[in-house]
Parts: sequence; structure tokens; C-alpha cells
Amino acid sequence: MSASRTSVVWAGAWAVAIVLIAVIVFILQKTRSVQVSFFGLHGALPLAVGLLIAMVAGVVVTLVLGTARITQVRRLARRRR
Repeated sequence: MSASRTSVVWAGAWAVAIVLIAVIVFILQKTRSVQVSFFGLHGALPLAVGLLIAMVAGVVVTLVLGTARITQVRRLARRRR
């Protein structure tokens, strides 16, 4: 028996809700301030914020590189047709 689109969306919504709750708990537990130095910039911020910024930066880099690779593969496939 295959799942309907609605049930897939419903399961996805639950998964996102659980992840968001975990992120909120993580942020609330990591409020201690830490010193950060990056490319000559210095400052203090909560540990959770620093980790979340690093995570978002990693996601952005992954998306940019993945998009470049997908574009490259599509161009190659178009040329071969």
C-alpha cells in the first residue's frame, strides 16, 4: 500500500516539528558566552548562536557546491543528447 501525498506531508511536518523542538532545547541549554575570533574580527556571543551560525554557513556552502555540480552534470547530459 502506497502512502498518499497528504500522509507524506503530514509525516514531514512532524519530523520538522521534532527537529525544531530539539534545536530550541539545544539553544536554551547553550547560553554561556564565548569569545570568537574570525578573520581579524573579535567578539563574544552565546555558544549556541556561534554553533548555529557555523551550521548555517556549512549548509550554504554545501548548497552552493551541490548546485554547481548539478548544473555541471545537467549541461553534460544536455550535450550528450
